Amino acid sequence: MLRKLFDELEEIYPELVDIRRDLHMYPELSHQEVNTPRKIAEYLEKLGLEVRTEVGGRGVVGTLKGGKPGKTVALRADFDALPIQEETDVEYKSRVPGVMHACGHDLHTATLLGVAKVLSGVRDEIPGTIKFIHQFAEEATPGGAKAMVADGCLDGVDMIYGAHVMSTEEFGTVSVKEGYASSAQDDFNIVIHGRGGHGSQPHLSVDPLVTGSQLVVNLQQIVSRRVDPLQAAAVTVGSFVSGEVNNVIPDSAVIKGTVRTFDEEARTIIAEALENVTNATCTANGATVDFEYIKDCPSIYNDPQETKRVEEMATLLVGKENLITGVPMMGSEDFAFYQKEVPGVYFLVGGRNEEIGAVFPHHHPKFTIDERAILHIGNMFISLVFNFLSDGKIKPESK
Repeated sequence: MLRKLFDELEEIYPELVDIRRDLHMYPELSHQEVNTPRKIAEYLEKLGLEVRTEVGGRGVVGTLKGGKPGKTVALRADFDALPIQEETDVEYKSRVPGVMHACGHDLHTATLLGVAKVLSGVRDEIPGTIKFIHQFAEEATPGGAKAMVADGCLDGVDMIYGAHVMSTEEFGTVSVKEGYASSAQDDFNIVIHGRGGHGSQPHLSVDPLVTGSQLVVNLQQIVSRRVDPLQAAAVTVGSFVSGEVNNVIPDSAVIKGTVRTFDEEARTIIAEALENVTNATCTANGATVDFEYIKDCPSIYNDPQETKRVEEMATLLVGKENLITGVPMMGSEDFAFYQKEVPGVYFLVGGRNEEIGAVFPHHHPKFTIDERAILHIGNMFISLVFNFLSDGKIKPESK
């Protein structure tokens, strides 16, 4: 049965490429998605699925009820783009100035639509229910996952799977990491209020630029001196803005940054230390401060038992030699919000192909991907759905 579904997915592959390229030409930024969710909903409705729109804001959820009773499994794809000016030469390059699908979300969306089409054709044989979760604003803080969960996208769901195409992994590979697979992400915004003045009379001012400079250096000691060396963590200042003129001491300085952790205790230690160090540094310099700490998405935690299922399906589909045991990444992914509610696994599928120039990293203006990854993600999703719903009885033939 699975072989038949794989063949059907391959038959509609040209259609899925067209969908991916259409999305690529007309990308939409996080929380500004209008046409993309409309296209998704229209496609799912034509398949005869139950469709909810505006889930959590701009999300779309399609539900396929099988002909037999059983559990409920969810599959998730994201569909927002990035504020990047595309620099590729492909004929389907972005038509929207300054906006680009530079992470592969267009491919994720096309893949999940294809899986929905193939599975809708055998709905009478499905022992359970499948939810197709199309998420908005994955690239934003806050992202769309938390809002979609709050709006009931996981109601009744027993298990969820998600995938990401990776330009850093060779085409044909599948990578998965049991347990913690990506870091939690928190952000901080700091506004230092000083007292401006003439550059020739610094003694009459409270210099927020100097205070901010000291603060940036002081923050670097948090990980090295407050966190257990065995715990991975990062505190990064990504923006420091203050002043505009050579001879003017500004009134304020704005510092923005991010925190990445796996361990919850380390996460708490860093959050408290950031605020304490910020207040102490500013007070010592006679400045006041507005401090904001935004606790965003938690770490991805791949259920150990379900990770073994993903590994088994990948071994059968791409071969043991192409199954990679992943390593924890300091990047974040709000798929973790779904895993806070139900067990789930997030895995990576290779899309790197030097022959076609698919070698640039994600979020790069020349990012591109081997589109055949659609078939690998799709076949993994189809296999996982049936294997989970059949309690391991249905599985693909060995490669």
